[in-house]
Amino acid sequence: MVAMGQAALSGERLRQADGFLAEAWADMARHDERLRGVTVEVSFDRGVAHLTGEVADPEQLRLVRELIGRLSGVLGVWCRVGVAGRPPVVVDLGCGATKQWPGNLGLDIYPAPGVNAVANLAGSLPLRDDSVDVFFAVHIVEHLIDFLPLFDECHRVLRPGGVLHVMSPWWRHVNAVADPTHVRLLDVQTFKGICGQRPPGTPRWYPLHVGCDGASVFADLTPLPPDAPAPPPSHLARFFD
Repeated sequence: MVAMGQAALSGERLRQADGFLAEAWADMARHDERLRGVTVEVSFDRGVAHLTGEVADPEQLRLVRELIGRLSGVLGVWCRVGVAGRPPVVVDLGCGATKQWPGNLGLDIYPAPGVNAVANLAGSLPLRDDSVDVFFAVHIVEHLIDFLPLFDECHRVLRPGGVLHVMSPWWRHVNAVADPTHVRLLDVQTFKGICGQRPPGTPRWYPLHVGCDGASVFADLTPLPPDAPAPPPSHLARFFD
């Protein structure tokens, strides 16, 4: 979590930190018996861990995500990992011509070279229930006056254990206000109310990871079932005041 008024981390510092994180993960992978035989490939880009490859079962992927998320300096754990021979279904929301990975399904309100289907992200997504493993919402939430309906749709469409990856400008950084099409300002604390504190009967989320580098806010969220308890205060304290 970034203290109020802290400047954005420099690109050089983030690159150096990526080298540290790569070494820390390699050391963990060598010495943690639970990771024996895990073939997930991990790379770090400005504090974001990118996971590719395949695992034998969902619990193995959950373990890898959790362990990487514990490393100091990790801002998010973005994944495109197959489970038990099934490739993941990954959707880029508001992708325009640029996707996080070329094979992702791109949804946007306007047609573009990277868009597979035109959809109004403020309305219903043209996707079946429990059909997606990963959503990317990278630099899209700040363009929506009310992003909760989109999150609710992602909650509906994600499979159990699926992840919604969010990246948006931090409200105190110039990038948040320099673009006149930005209509929402976000902070790490914005996600506190989404994660377990919404009214009964509304979709709730469990925060796998939430962070800020002084320029952008990151959140990795997984949907909670309707009857699941709220995330424990000890877990929320990792990210929120």
